[in-house]
Amino acid sequence: MVDKNSPVIEVKDLCKTYFMPGGMSQSVLKNVSFAVNHGEFVAIMGHSGSGKSTLMNILGCLDRSTSGVYKLVGQAVSDKTDSDLAHIRGQKIGFVFQNFNLLMKRTIADNVSLPLIYQGVSEKERYKRAVQMLERVQLTGYEDRLPTQISGGMQQRVAIARALINNPEIIFADEPTGNLDSKTSDEIMHLFTDLNKQGITIVLVTHEDDVADYAKRMIKIDDGCKVYDGPRADYGKDKK
Repeated sequence: MVDKNSPVIEVKDLCKTYFMPGGMSQSVLKNVSFAVNHGEFVAIMGHSGSGKSTLMNILGCLDRSTSGVYKLVGQAVSDKTDSDLAHIRGQKIGFVFQNFNLLMKRTIADNVSLPLIYQGVSEKERYKRAVQMLERVQLTGYEDRLPTQISGGMQQRVAIARALINNPEIIFADEPTGNLDSKTSDEIMHLFTDLNKQGITIVLVTHEDDVADYAKRMIKIDDGCKVYDGPRADYGKDKK
């Protein structure tokens, strides 16, 4: 049983260095430390090249740190095998990306239920659960359509339904409104807010202030270092 009073994410002195031919190296993350509790809504912000996407990839078990400690739901993941990391992603994490990452020739229900294939869930059960998730993101009745037959905002809702299909502990969203207009972006962010109110931990990477405003807490990354960690509403007050 998960202890809801313990952090869902813990990172301590996290570093990421890329080593290149000729002995050259580039430090992308430098001694980053923080914890995220169950049920938080956190925005990770930073300009292009700041290291925020690298941090997101490590948190999502898509990449590994060079050094430091990372615990996800109390479990150390730094020394896990690739197979172990894939299992962790399938059990504890939901992903939402800027480009939706949908299979355009498969139905919406197929897209939503895709993660269940790797768990050996039957086709009938996959469809049933896909319908349930689509209802959760206000897309009832769209299960047999193709992604090409719906709008970009609806496609992102499909991606969110896919992220929810395994009942994850946490959803990582990487620039989820980057390809959407402002009205649709607001609709998607309201959906994330509703999911957070239901108890799902949300970690959002963005460079847009109006998107980050939906989060209660902000972690600011600059040149690979954590330069701010606190309430989103308080950021910048000490500079005025």
